[in-house]
Amino acid sequence: MSFIEELAPGFWLGQLSGKISGHTRSFSGSLVQKISESVSTATCGGSGGEMDTCRDEKAALFLKMLAIAAILFFGVCGVATPLIGKKRRFLQTDSNLFFAAKAFAAGVILATGFVHMLPDATEALTDECLPTNPWSKFPFSGFFAMMAALITLVVDFVATQYYEKKQEKQIPSLVDSVDIVSGSGAVPVETNENSGKVFGEEVGGGMHIVGMHAHAAHHSHNHLHGQEACDGHMKQQTDSHSHSHSHGFGGDVESSIRHVVVSQVLELGIVSHSIIIGLSLGVSQSPCTIKPLIGALAFHQFFEGFALGGCISQAQFSTFHSSMMACFFAITTPVGIAAGTGLASFYNPNSPRALVVEGIFDSVSAGILIYMSLVDLIAADFLSKRMSCNVRLQVASYFALFLGAGLMSCLALWA
Repeated sequence: MSFIEELAPGFWLGQLSGKISGHTRSFSGSLVQKISESVSTATCGGSGGEMDTCRDEKAALFLKMLAIAAILFFGVCGVATPLIGKKRRFLQTDSNLFFAAKAFAAGVILATGFVHMLPDATEALTDECLPTNPWSKFPFSGFFAMMAALITLVVDFVATQYYEKKQEKQIPSLVDSVDIVSGSGAVPVETNENSGKVFGEEVGGGMHIVGMHAHAAHHSHNHLHGQEACDGHMKQQTDSHSHSHSHGFGGDVESSIRHVVVSQVLELGIVSHSIIIGLSLGVSQSPCTIKPLIGALAFHQFFEGFALGGCISQAQFSTFHSSMMACFFAITTPVGIAAGTGLASFYNPNSPRALVVEGIFDSVSAGILIYMSLVDLIAADFLSKRMSCNVRLQVASYFALFLGAGLMSCLALWA
């Protein structure tokens, strides 16, 4: 009896170890199976029937060439309008027309993220072709979009800090040169009380809130309220040229830094989803799918280009740098379409792998676009003093914002 009792613990331990190893093998086998099913390139059952009814490779190829030309043309027009128009008074970056047009473009980008990219990502990642576990058990599209937005915030902040420190190293030499010219060793600086300008606010009235500490500075430095603040702001706007030599370097440096960061991060978000859009259109062999996309993408490309061109113009890059950024934006979607056309013969857009890749890219793009439109385009302009001091501009900008978002949302009916 004692001998059996001595063997019993070892027996039960061995049995337990066998069960654990069995469960581990079962879990690892199931995980491998789920991964292999998710990255399969085989066509999902029943996915091709609907597409075959409108399949015409020759007509599709012609429409793709037409799409490349149309999207390239409208993209160039959109991004070039603010860059060329800054030499025309009515389209300068501090004009009310530009302000309202930028609000319209921000609405277009916001609707692109919420109404087009995020639902498409959800549809792709919850497709019946993918394994139910884990793709239908967890909202991956929303999770990826959220993480993309948070990572964009980190990139936005880090880039701002980097450019601030880089600019601070250049400021002492600028101050020394001004001191030598003035001969007094000091440059007269107009205080915020006289100018009515909040720390972190641009000359045109836009407020950039990441890395600029504008909210805290607003409470500690801005002592003008109500109509006095608006009067001070309007006075500063009209006399901006005459005061530009007496304001010091802080506001101009901060404004320039923010526009540099915003333009580059915004282009990153736009380019990432433009590639997916171009590939999706390029691999399609259905004229029924391509026809409505041409008009929708041309409209979408023009106003995304306008918003990006406005940010590039405000960043005051060199002509070469601005042209390179504009060209890179303009050719991204056409290049994606061309690449998709070349891959169409062996790329299967109805495979689980394609659905997973497309869904993840759409989610990430949606997160970036939603963050950029809300934080760096809408909040930056709509929470500015310029907006609060101009009722007509408020009405026009809100109307343009809702109109842009509404029109872009309506395009979801066709594309």
